[in-house]
Amino acid sequence: MEKLTFQIGAHPINWVGEDVREHGADTAYETILDDMQRLGLKGTEMGRKYPKDTEVLKRELASRGIQLVSQWKSVLFSDPAYREQELASYREHAAFLSDMGSTVISTAEVGGSLHFDPRRTPNEKEVLRLDEAGWQSLAEGLNAAGRIAREYGLKLTYHHHGGTVVERPEEIDRLMELTDPSLVHLLYDTGHAYYGGADPLAVLRKHYDRIAYVHLKDVRQAVLDEARAEQADFITCIRKGVFTVPGDGCIDFRPIVTELLDRGYAGWAMLEGEQDPALHPPYEYARRALRYIDSIVPEAGQRGE
Repeated sequence: MEKLTFQIGAHPINWVGEDVREHGADTAYETILDDMQRLGLKGTEMGRKYPKDTEVLKRELASRGIQLVSQWKSVLFSDPAYREQELASYREHAAFLSDMGSTVISTAEVGGSLHFDPRRTPNEKEVLRLDEAGWQSLAEGLNAAGRIAREYGLKLTYHHHGGTVVERPEEIDRLMELTDPSLVHLLYDTGHAYYGGADPLAVLRKHYDRIAYVHLKDVRQAVLDEARAEQADFITCIRKGVFTVPGDGCIDFRPIVTELLDRGYAGWAMLEGEQDPALHPPYEYARRALRYIDSIVPEAGQRGE
């Protein structure tokens, strides 16, 4: 991996599901971190099995030479009634990540989502897309959160995400258009871009100047096609195995990695699979993904250097 300009880490979601709680439910955090160390990975995101005690977490990570890069933060900014409490929660989150030496906050709006919006009821079936007032409120809230992140030396990186109101390519475009580029950055996720109907390479090229964090995730086309035919919701798609690690699905990562290198991207890129670890052993899949990425990295001469 010496040829890369960016650093590769892994998300614990490969070992323990966040959205599908039964995935890896019995896996201990020590197993996750030991696997990452064996793989030679130096970065991770926060996972639900990791120690909640900050000093214990610091000790466990430091003993393996691993950095906590980020942690997901749900927000509900599209509804102005929630803004103040959401910003207070965001400040606490930023303080924790700053104390851990992190650099970015993975941030996603949950308003309108079937699975993440606390206002939704179990009998509802569709994501509620934002109206104009919702978009404006979301942008204002994100700009305010971005200022908080900046106070703590962090960048708010917005995670476009399946099953949410910022999922489709036009929704990514709208969010980037409405928010302050100095305060709201983009978490570019290859798998969620494809799931949302975008060409991941096109998203990368169009919004590269806003990208401050990357998730490398692949998609199984046959599973996606089946799920779409059944009109399956996002969580059902995960249970079906729609996502996997790079090199195991339908996305061509060669032009994506080349683009990142040509642009000199120097941030973190996290391997993500988000699949049942009982069926897809996380260590082995991560190892294969690392080999795949290494195999597609072009030599300097091939990139015109």
